[in-house]
Amino acid sequence: MLQYIWKHRLFSEADFVTTDGTPVFVIDAGIPNTDAGPDFFNAKVRIGNTVWVGNIEIHNRSSEWLQHHHQQDKLYDTVILHIVRRCDKEIFRTDGEPIPQAILPVPENIETNIEWLLSRDTPVYCAERLSSVSSLHLSSWMCALLAERLERKTDDIFLRLKKNFKDWNEVFYLTLTRNFGFGVNSDAFELLAGSLPYKCILKHRNNPVQIEALFLGQAGLLNGEEGEDTYYKLLRREYDFLRKKYLLRPVESYIFKKLRTRPVNFPHVRLAQLAALWIKYDLLFSQILETEKVKTLRAFFNVEPSEYWLTHYHFHAVSDAKKKTVGMYATDIILINTVIPTLFAYGKQTNRPEYCERALRFMEELKPERNSIVSLFRQYGVAVRNAGDSQALIQLRREYCEKKKCLYCRIGFRVIGNS
Repeated sequence: MLQYIWKHRLFSEADFVTTDGTPVFVIDAGIPNTDAGPDFFNAKVRIGNTVWVGNIEIHNRSSEWLQHHHQQDKLYDTVILHIVRRCDKEIFRTDGEPIPQAILPVPENIETNIEWLLSRDTPVYCAERLSSVSSLHLSSWMCALLAERLERKTDDIFLRLKKNFKDWNEVFYLTLTRNFGFGVNSDAFELLAGSLPYKCILKHRNNPVQIEALFLGQAGLLNGEEGEDTYYKLLRREYDFLRKKYLLRPVESYIFKKLRTRPVNFPHVRLAQLAALWIKYDLLFSQILETEKVKTLRAFFNVEPSEYWLTHYHFHAVSDAKKKTVGMYATDIILINTVIPTLFAYGKQTNRPEYCERALRFMEELKPERNSIVSLFRQYGVAVRNAGDSQALIQLRREYCEKKKCLYCRIGFRVIGNS
């Protein structure tokens, strides 16, 4: 709390003096340090008539300086002012020179608001006071949150790129396969993609049965006994041949979740859709790079699995006939989680800002996601206009609210600063 108040200068400087009564004026609070050493670097303060430039250390009690053995650490010889809540000891540098100390005057409303925020037991701690935050401030924060989320996804993509010798088509294949798990099976689908090289798919894309066999077989879904199902036996036979040819090792089928999953999201269906996509396109990412319209992007994913899946959700039983195309909402989720981040990452890696700008434009043109996080913030009066807003709120909830990082949130800052 003291670091937060110091960083944002939320105290009354009229009451700010050293422990011997010398006035202190803060010219620059310094740069927060997250590593070893003093808490703030390169601060500038005037103590009396002298301007000091150096570092700031902050403790609740001044005796903590001794408990942490700073008096023996030359890293702390550069401290020009020791900020405390309570002064109970004099402190010194390693050469015995005393260091000025000042008790930070904590405004009562700031302390009350911080305690109120951090003691809440609600999904969004500041929910009751969200309405006090201006729409302009909220909109600015949502833009920053969207950038944070895209940066995090970009880092994931760069990591895949490094592992796959800068092959963007391979990276897109891995990212797309992961996101075809639609959350509940994302990790399992990513393991599957890692076990099935993209080059194997390219070699057999002219044979739809073999492509389906590769995806379903690598998922461990062709290992059981499925009675007299002719198509299953065909897939099993093709997969056995391809597995031996490429020395493939399937993942365990139990990692794919089916409980409380809608039939359209069964792994069999999603893998069949994924197979249909790669049967239709070989270098899909290259085509995406040339696409300027969301409508065209959606059309890429309008694929239908083989006829067998018209009457099946899995191999165990026949169902009523129903096309298993990727739905509009599912397609938009793929665009949000795969196409846009990969396009954004490609633009950054190749120094082509036009791809980054296009990715952000696509995000603004897509409708917001429908999930519990978006519903929660809507309940508290937050306007969600597009996919960019819903991605920003997911970032806010997961990286700030759930981790109780209210002191690092711009909304929390506003709530804390209000009287």
